[in-house]
Amino acid sequence: MRKLLRPLPHTWMALLLACCLGLLAACGGGDDDPVPAPASGSLLVTIGGLPAGVAAAVTVTGPASYSKALTASSTLAGLAPGAYTVSAASVLQGTGSLAPTPATQQVQVNAGATASAMVSYAAGAPLALTLQEVATGLNAPIFLTAPAGDSRLFILERAGRIRVVQNGNLLATPFLDISTLTTTSGERGLLSLAFHPQYARNGYFFIYYTNLAGDIVIERRQVSAGNANVADALSALTIITIPHPTFSNHYGGLLSFGPDGYLYAGTGDGGSAGDPPRNAQNTNVLLGKLLRLDVNASTVAQPYVIPSGNPFVGTAGARGEIWAYGLRNPWRYAFDVPAQLLYLADVGQGNREEVNVRPVGQAGNNYGWNIMEGTQCYNSASCSQAGLVLPVVEYGHDSAGGCSITGGYVYRGTALPELAGHYLYSDYCSGWLKSFSDSNGAASAVTDWNISNVGNILSFGQDSQNELYMLSGTGKVYRIVRK
Repeated sequence: MRKLLRPLPHTWMALLLACCLGLLAACGGGDDDPVPAPASGSLLVTIGGLPAGVAAAVTVTGPASYSKALTASSTLAGLAPGAYTVSAASVLQGTGSLAPTPATQQVQVNAGATASAMVSYAAGAPLALTLQEVATGLNAPIFLTAPAGDSRLFILERAGRIRVVQNGNLLATPFLDISTLTTTSGERGLLSLAFHPQYARNGYFFIYYTNLAGDIVIERRQVSAGNANVADALSALTIITIPHPTFSNHYGGLLSFGPDGYLYAGTGDGGSAGDPPRNAQNTNVLLGKLLRLDVNASTVAQPYVIPSGNPFVGTAGARGEIWAYGLRNPWRYAFDVPAQLLYLADVGQGNREEVNVRPVGQAGNNYGWNIMEGTQCYNSASCSQAGLVLPVVEYGHDSAGGCSITGGYVYRGTALPELAGHYLYSDYCSGWLKSFSDSNGAASAVTDWNISNVGNILSFGQDSQNELYMLSGTGKVYRIVRK
């Protein structure tokens, strides 16, 4: 045992020490390796000048297809070294805009460092509107529309003609002439046009007019096979005829395809003052209503089908075609598809003009006539408002108001981004142009655009690019443009 514990010779001690040193080196026990340099950097983007609740519109782009959208100040980490571009766009506030400075800047991001960029917003010049004449010499231009994706304008003359503006020129030959089928007595005539959503494929369009007996006629027509600027004169298919006896006013008159693909029609209450037969509140007649029809497979035998979701389907003593009721003379209404809202302008009796705003899919609304005129009880000191839709905007018959509302559209074009989401409307007598934005059932950003001296405003129009037009009793059509 003592021999085993005898001290090792020096040679063995040297070998043991060398092995230990080798093991220590393998385990990293020697000097530390150099720390690698950082491979990425950061960018601090500071955004100022925006009111609370207003989001910025800043985009950062850089190497390796990097792209990041920012709505507020932010630090972007883990960026590859290189040049980055910070681009800022104007943002909307009401009907004005806030402009960025600078709009574009270059920033160099280095590894291991934080670069910085600053964007400052400030109020730009307020939006101002004016009217640009696009057609003249028309006979009571009563409506303007266009098929989807079509650069032409189709303008209706109340006497029964549909005119075409192509490449800025008003064509001499009408697209359609039904002047022998209608009359302009009272409020009668050719009142509106709706192109089928698949018009480019099937060539179908629908017209709303009064016949010589004064009844409302909704009719399907088709473009001719050989000329896109002329309709086929022999293609008429009557969808529905609605009796309108006794009086020559209050025909409503707008056809429009809703976002659900169904055809809507706004009818007046039958005329006279005060709705003597109480048609608007009677769900067994089609006057004073907003109708919804399925016309996507119309035939002579079955010109339309009543959609199963209509509120009075299967209800005794009610017409299944009705979507909403309680209307006096809904001269114009409009679907705002992005917001899924229906804007309905109803002409008042003697005191109040109104705009109603309801969800697109909400069926069975009672807009109140002739129980109420706007927010006022009609011919009564008090009335029950239970179950009635009250207007979002109304105005009186006075020097600041007018006499008969002309409903328009919610702006969804591209030329005037400050107007996005704002509903434009006018008055037949006063001829002004006003707008508002719906905010959860309340009007905000109410604006008078200081438009005047353009005559009686008969209607608004909308082209395939969602730009808006005003049609004047002077025979002129104007596009609403930036001043």
